[in-house]
Amino acid sequence: MNNEPRPIIGIDLGTTNCALAYAQGEEVDLFQIPQFVHPGEVRDEPLLPSFLFLDETGPIVGVLAQKKGLENAGRLVSSAKSWLSHGGVDRTAPILPPEAPDGVSRVSPVEASKQYLAHLRDSWNNKHPDNPFEAHQVLVTVPASFDAVARDLTLKAAADAGYREIILLEEPQAAFYNWIERNSGWRELVGPGDLILVIDIGGGTTDFSLIAVKDQGGEIALERIAVGDHILLGGDNIDAALAHRVAQELPKKLDMIQFHALWQQCRAAKESLLEESSTEKEHPITILGRGTGVVGGTIKTKLKRKDIDALLLDGFLPEVSIDEEPQGRHAALMEFGLPFAADPAITRHLAHFLRHQQATPTHVLFNGGVLRAKTVRERMLQVVNSWLPKPVTSLNADDLMHAVARGAAYYGLARQGKGIRVRGGVPRSYYIGIETSMPAVPGMRPPLKALTVVPFGMEEGTGHQITNRLFALRIGERAQFRFFASSERKEDAAGLMLDAIPEELEETSPVEVMLPGNPGETVAVSLESLVTETGVLELWFVARDGRRWKLEFNVRPKKKGA
Repeated sequence: MNNEPRPIIGIDLGTTNCALAYAQGEEVDLFQIPQFVHPGEVRDEPLLPSFLFLDETGPIVGVLAQKKGLENAGRLVSSAKSWLSHGGVDRTAPILPPEAPDGVSRVSPVEASKQYLAHLRDSWNNKHPDNPFEAHQVLVTVPASFDAVARDLTLKAAADAGYREIILLEEPQAAFYNWIERNSGWRELVGPGDLILVIDIGGGTTDFSLIAVKDQGGEIALERIAVGDHILLGGDNIDAALAHRVAQELPKKLDMIQFHALWQQCRAAKESLLEESSTEKEHPITILGRGTGVVGGTIKTKLKRKDIDALLLDGFLPEVSIDEEPQGRHAALMEFGLPFAADPAITRHLAHFLRHQQATPTHVLFNGGVLRAKTVRERMLQVVNSWLPKPVTSLNADDLMHAVARGAAYYGLARQGKGIRVRGGVPRSYYIGIETSMPAVPGMRPPLKALTVVPFGMEEGTGHQITNRLFALRIGERAQFRFFASSERKEDAAGLMLDAIPEELEETSPVEVMLPGNPGETVAVSLESLVTETGVLELWFVARDGRRWKLEFNVRPKKKGA
């Protein structure tokens, strides 16, 4: 039997770009991804743009998909990862692209994610037939703020793409692993007592994490102690804001398809202008006309670098005090689309996170495509330092576009004992709603209690048996289970019952299932909770006669018209 450690592949399944890194021995390398860049021309590229073009001849992913989408936005699927975390839609249903014209078959966020993952697998196998993808331990990254459902759907997309036994890793942790891998003398840069703030602003989400450096028996230990809320705010928002600004200056109003094309062009222009090596002050934008006057109706304009800087600093990165809260709220009825954060001020969301964690970081590590721009990094440091008694030390990170993939590969090495691991576990405490037993009262529903089933920091692959309480479980009929989560209550132990739902608990999407059994039967059960190696939460109901029922955080299929 071969006991040699399996080679490792780390994948960054990004909102805007995907990347793949691998480790064969103890070195981490990048994989150049072959893809169509022009019709009939395949080229190796360092990134796979997360775009899917629904061409009449078949789906296209990557560079060519992004280019074709600039001219025909109604067939372009983008931001599939953001849709994958959207709890307000059926993420397994064909809903993308939302603005697809009649006659274009849509795909689900899961299917789009599968297409990117399958392309990466097939590309590897085509280039390395003697070292197949399936022989590797594969790690795929997700935002730290992804809920259990979004994580589970990521696993489903990977399984549909032919992946086996993958492990999920949070992106900010992956970024930190990359920093360790790229800095052999990292122990001289941080020490016990330090607190590292990881700021991750990607294409679709903004994530905040805190990693504490501790002394454990004379050795340095790293522990992820806090994760921020899921904030749908990032490069997508900046691109949309730029598109709206450009549209306001045009001589004629754009229709929905034209505006979406402008959005995609602003994305490409922004990335070009914000490149570190770029000296351009403006970037041309062309919007095709519609109908019979396609050529004559073509609109030409420009996006200026100074306008991008002004929008970033004034709109997304304003100078705020540590006491400020995110502002604004959405209307009751909105156009169908992604549930973006109501307040675009990233600095305000960061203030909320640090204040609620009562944290004083000593170091900051940047990650995500938005933070490649020096303007963004400098403003974030300026604002963070205005809140602190002592300026933070910025930890230098190379190549932010590949940091997450490289860090995932290094984490695979750490799991094999070839590197240091960041202790983490579940970034929130999870609770299940328990209905109070009381006599029926007209006009009053029995109040709800909250039972702690997964305490904060519970490690993957571990579980808890809550045997000191019995509960009445109805089986054989469809029932809804309500779940709650909190990133603030870190001391609640498994099995702790809260007699009321405190304000620190936020209700997650309910789980509706039918547990098998005789309709209407009530069974006395105890509870067991488990966090799998892939970060999926499972809750088991255990009867005295040995029967067991499992509850998972899966998507509930929605009926048409619901």
